[in-house]
Amino acid sequence: MKAFTLSFDTNVWLFGKVVVSLQDKCKEMKKNDYSFRYVAFLLVVLLLTACGGDSGKFKLEGRLRNINQGEFWVYSTDGGIVGFDTIAVRNGRFSYEVELRAPTTLVVVFPNYSEQPVFAEPGEKVHIKGDATHLKEMIIEGTDDNERMTELRMELNETAPPDVQKVVSAYIREHLESPASIYLLQRYLLLTSRPDYKEAQKLVDMMLKKAPENGQLIELQKQLKGLQGGALNSKLTAFTATDVKGRKVTEKDLKGKLNVVSVWATWSYSSTDQQRRLKTLKDKYGDKLGILSICVDGRPNDCKQRVERDSLKWSTVCDGRMWNTPLMAKFGLADVPANLVIDERGKIIERNLQPQKLEEFINQQMLKNKVNALVD
Repeated sequence: MKAFTLSFDTNVWLFGKVVVSLQDKCKEMKKNDYSFRYVAFLLVVLLLTACGGDSGKFKLEGRLRNINQGEFWVYSTDGGIVGFDTIAVRNGRFSYEVELRAPTTLVVVFPNYSEQPVFAEPGEKVHIKGDATHLKEMIIEGTDDNERMTELRMELNETAPPDVQKVVSAYIREHLESPASIYLLQRYLLLTSRPDYKEAQKLVDMMLKKAPENGQLIELQKQLKGLQGGALNSKLTAFTATDVKGRKVTEKDLKGKLNVVSVWATWSYSSTDQQRRLKTLKDKYGDKLGILSICVDGRPNDCKQRVERDSLKWSTVCDGRMWNTPLMAKFGLADVPANLVIDERGKIIERNLQPQKLEEFINQQMLKNKVNALVD
């Protein structure tokens, strides 16, 4: 049988009332050693109840139409939970509970690999409702940050793409101390196909004035210079990673006349099309074309099997952290498929071309640089 719990304030009030009442009876009970011990035991239990309970637990529950059963993934952007957890779905309903010591940002990954942030607080409960076929319209209720985020999401659904960053920046300026603002800054100003590093720096500075001891903001400020390594006409930032075969990879491995960093996933047709085209180009140009791929699969073994099946002869990095992998942030990449094209001096000359356009651009650049094909 599950014990009931009371709020902390109620427990403390009851504790005080019981203490006063018991003090009046202690004299009578001192003659009865058993009774006196029993009262002391009750006092200890009541005090522990006042300080304990479920005050540190966060609960996420909800129901989505047009999904019967399945599984969601959940991870934290700021270390609130370690690695990935799973959320089972039965008859469209789901529930997830986690012990928290401090507020954290959770990200729920749905079966179509779209993501939705949930701002979790110890002792709070959040409810999600919506349609699995229209996840952009889902409603998250239960705390101010989640409800304001829902309102912003609805607004962004009606906003023209060129104006999205402006709307997000305005929201952040109005809510400088909200954990949602940190997520929004990273998602819409940094990890996007057209990052705005200048505006991001301004906003981080403003947020730090409001919360100078926020560790996540301090770290983000340090990383901003490194994040600019993916901007057009900038030099590719230095990096170190380990590929799926256990080999160390750095920027020095991209030493072709032309080089490509590609982002893909086994579940994305357009991104695997990009990989097929790159394989054809690699066979055509050999070492004159350098390639590094980043796979955002949640299961590295799935990526490794696909790499071996397709005989991809260049390095592929897949650490199971999906969009949260460090190289994605370092290069300012956020989409699938995505890419950077780098010349032989390490300068980024193009980014995020569609697969066919990427193939055409590489052929044009090789012709311009008078690079002969190994095969026709």
